[in-house]
Amino acid sequence: MNKKLNILFCSSEVTPFSKTGGLGDVAGSLPKALTEIGCQVRVITPKYACVSDTSVDLKKVIDSVTLRIGGRNEECGLYEGRLHRSDVPLYFVSNDKYFDRKGIYQEDGKDYKDNLERFSFFSMAVLRSIKELGWRPDVIHCNDWQTALIPVYLKTLAQEDKDLRDFYKDTGALLTIHNLGYQGLFVRDKFPLTGLKWPLFDINGLEYFGEINLLKGGIVFSDIINTVSPAYSREIQTEEKGYGLDGVLRERRDDLYGILNGVDYTEWDPSKDTHIVPRYSLRSLSRKKGCKKDLQKNCGLPIKDVPLIGMVSRLDDQKGFDILLEIMDELMQLEIQVVILGTGKPKYQDSLKRSAARYPAKISVNLFFDNTLAHKIEAGSDIFLIPSKYEPCGLSQLYSFRYGTVPIAHRTGGLADTITDYTPSNIISDKATGFLFRHYSEEDLLKAILLTLSIYKDNKQWKRLMVNGMKSDFSWERSANAYVKLYKKSTGKVKNR
Repeated sequence: MNKKLNILFCSSEVTPFSKTGGLGDVAGSLPKALTEIGCQVRVITPKYACVSDTSVDLKKVIDSVTLRIGGRNEECGLYEGRLHRSDVPLYFVSNDKYFDRKGIYQEDGKDYKDNLERFSFFSMAVLRSIKELGWRPDVIHCNDWQTALIPVYLKTLAQEDKDLRDFYKDTGALLTIHNLGYQGLFVRDKFPLTGLKWPLFDINGLEYFGEINLLKGGIVFSDIINTVSPAYSREIQTEEKGYGLDGVLRERRDDLYGILNGVDYTEWDPSKDTHIVPRYSLRSLSRKKGCKKDLQKNCGLPIKDVPLIGMVSRLDDQKGFDILLEIMDELMQLEIQVVILGTGKPKYQDSLKRSAARYPAKISVNLFFDNTLAHKIEAGSDIFLIPSKYEPCGLSQLYSFRYGTVPIAHRTGGLADTITDYTPSNIISDKATGFLFRHYSEEDLLKAILLTLSIYKDNKQWKRLMVNGMKSDFSWERSANAYVKLYKKSTGKVKNR
């Protein structure tokens, strides 16, 4: 039984209250799955300005907690709400100086200069405020660099404070790496802002080529580490994809695991999705064509029966926009339509805008985030494109499966773990769910798209791909049970210290 496991889930973003990527989706769904299998879970996140834009009903449970960090006193309040469509308690740490801003990590494409202070504050505020509530976690589940200081504080600053030391003496720490490419790097001179002592700024601590590396600190000090797919857990131990931390990760390889992300099918199910028109299921798959027409209408594209390729993505080097834009003019000569939704690097935004201006009947570029449009793209597209250079897990392909939208993706990380490639053996065994290209290049990407378009013309083959994907089960229950095993490993390591 898992009822005695108290899990504190710490995340810098939680859908639908705050989101920049997959982390928000995971934080909004995994805790619900953990609760359903018997864990006692509470989630904690910053109270950004955008939280006030949601309909969440909040009550203040702590007026003010004083914490000392980096040689200064800071105050935080704590509000309580509920995770979307659940009874899981969700706490919001409030401090207007740090969190009452337009963005989460950046504004107008530029990182906030005080991000080190903001998330050092949040990490210590988590420990202080939860102690103030008197709810003792067995494991603190941290996510990415924004909360990676929590394991560090647990084993350093908390040991110097009797109240914190006694309260957390049996608490383990698990760190999930959602994307190793983002590590929380800051200049050396700012190290005192963390509140940590200088001896921790060394090769065995948070020092990284002369800079502060928060994620490295979390890797070193956590009891257990995991990534969001088995393939990615192996890839990041290589020099090619380790982003300078491969050596540290290899040292922790006995404590490093890979667990695939899951999908919250209460949010992503075309038979129940309130964002799409019409709704459909495996039994009414022909109705998906209506979603395509609705998407074309919403995006100002001609309503015609041509292959429609969708993308919902951060516009970034990692996401494959460099190779996609190299072949954009060639793609626009084909009888296709493309819908792209996302924000990111100005160079990609500008290039996509030029393509949309040049081919207005073929490509719709939407440089913002809109949850309703994201759902419409999944439902209305025939093909979903994910040309990522690397992808720790990826959720888009999992959503696409459920919506009968066939993915094209680079064979890497979680994409390789979840998409069954259209190969002769997989066709014969009727297991194929999408198309994978092996080499990260514009040539291989174009070949994969052309192959996909050729198969699209074969209605029988295409429907099998759609059906195979829709029958896939990537619900959170299996992954939640795998996390419980890691939580128990974490508490076991605490007991054996």
